[in-house]
Amino acid sequence: MIPGSRGRNSTVVATKNDKKKGIKKGQTIFTGRAPAALLDLKAAIRYLRHFDDVIPGDAEHIITDGTSAGGAMSSLMGATGNNPAYEPMLKAMGAADERDDVFASVCYCPIIDLDHADMAYEWLYNGTDSRQQGDADVLAVSNELKAMFPAYLASLNLHAPDGTLLTADNYLDYIKSELIRSAQIAKNAGADIPDSLGFVFSAEASFAAPPINGGMRQDGMQPQGDRSPMMMRGGGFSKKAGEYIIDLDMDKYLNYVVSTQPLKTAPAFDTQGVVSQRASGENEEFGDSKGSSVNFTDYSAAKTGTVVTPAVAANVALLNPMNFIGGGVTDVAPHWYIRHGARDRDTSFPVPINLALKLQNAGKDVNFLLAWNRPHSGDYALDELFEWIKSLQ
Repeated sequence: MIPGSRGRNSTVVATKNDKKKGIKKGQTIFTGRAPAALLDLKAAIRYLRHFDDVIPGDAEHIITDGTSAGGAMSSLMGATGNNPAYEPMLKAMGAADERDDVFASVCYCPIIDLDHADMAYEWLYNGTDSRQQGDADVLAVSNELKAMFPAYLASLNLHAPDGTLLTADNYLDYIKSELIRSAQIAKNAGADIPDSLGFVFSAEASFAAPPINGGMRQDGMQPQGDRSPMMMRGGGFSKKAGEYIIDLDMDKYLNYVVSTQPLKTAPAFDTQGVVSQRASGENEEFGDSKGSSVNFTDYSAAKTGTVVTPAVAANVALLNPMNFIGGGVTDVAPHWYIRHGARDRDTSFPVPINLALKLQNAGKDVNFLLAWNRPHSGDYALDELFEWIKSLQ
């Protein structure tokens, strides 16, 4: 099912005057500003449930899928099921009186956590040559935003799968481990991983114990279909010199990422009036029905001499899935498939990683990967995705 939903630039032309709303006949009305798109999708889920007895399929096994802004919507449908904050708006638009939680969410490169995405972006990319040798005004903003990220990360209280509390002191090492895992999986499948990107390879042959119950080992190795140059030996696996990735120079790797596509300016999302006067799509998203574009973070609003209004702040909160995971009020989807390209700079690696970790910390089933050498894109490796879906019972 592909439901129709409004986008931020969806419009209608008023057919009559409405003095109460300040609308004149013939005026263009922007109908898709936040949180309209999410409401439309929630209404579609409720529609499926309302007609479950006549529509093919099972409304108790709804799986959402989306890329980029669609990935954000998919994550929101998974994270906000039956949350009462949306109920008055859904009732006003005539949505069915049904549940809107889903079984699983597939999220490719989700553009989420917009109220913190600027600081995460600069924390990761501030040290690259692009920032350090670029425009001085952009670098000044980057420095300020970078300094704000550690406090936000601490507020999330995220733990790595081994239980380690993640802070600004060890978080880059965790990102490094995810990139190494991604590259190792790709190398095992035959990909050429040049050391010029910053990877360090084993200098001698190594031996690893077999996986438990036939699954993937902690180093990301998959024995099936990878017998060359790997060979069975005493129940374990022998790997030639240079086959294991043992380290990664993050400075070199991040410079590689931004060499494949230029960095966004700083701020990356709430750009309007800060260094550049250009409004981003996100500035438009949180504007009003008259087509305005607004700042939606306190940082950028202060730079422009304004404040984020309560109405805008409420909409920003409604479009951030991080606000709804683990609070006990929402029926969060039990299963998640999250992918973000290992060279996708449209948002920073911490944004999807934080989503995956918060879900894991809340006890959800999460299949996450920084997909090797992928730019900002989605719906790739579909055989793998379909196998994951088939595994859900």
